[in-house]
Amino acid sequence: MPLELLRTPPPKERVDAARNRAAVLKAAARLFAEQGVEAVSMDQVAAAAGVGKGTLFRRFGDKSGLAAALLDARERVLQEAILHGPPPLGLGAAADERLAAFVDAYFDYLLEHLDLIRMSETAAPGARYRIGAYRFWHRHLAILLSATPDPEHAAHAVLAALSAEHITALLPELGEKRIRAGLLRLARSAMQRPGR
Repeated sequence: MPLELLRTPPPKERVDAARNRAAVLKAAARLFAEQGVEAVSMDQVAAAAGVGKGTLFRRFGDKSGLAAALLDARERVLQEAILHGPPPLGLGAAADERLAAFVDAYFDYLLEHLDLIRMSETAAPGARYRIGAYRFWHRHLAILLSATPDPEHAAHAVLAALSAEHITALLPELGEKRIRAGLLRLARSAMQRPGR
């Protein structure tokens, strides 16, 4: 399946619903930045956005749904760079260069939004694997790893190392620089064919 088809188009919505959605996302982003994701309640977000709690829960379900909605626009930027941006992240570079560029760019994105991504990934068992963005990242990596014996598994293995829960646990012990270097080594080793 082409990567373009894995992108989730923005939902069509009424003007008032779009206005409420924008107010909620703006309020949530501000509160999360000021207080941290864990410390903010859905009631606080509703009050700050000037919407009823029912509106908030109907639209987003829970805090993990709100986190996923906040991440959507940020994910689209990275997806756009992969599909239409310059090399090495975009088309025009060798697969190993694109893989390293993806790992580097995704790690930056992850560090910038770690708490939100962690919440969206761990809200329910298997939540990470059901979101559209994960399917997009996985397909992109499987294409880049197509010369390996099992591209699908290799893509999951690289993405497992990039999970927010995993990175959150490693950061205090290893630090950003060491984790980034290890992720890039892992990506290079995933490109190796047997016997090389």
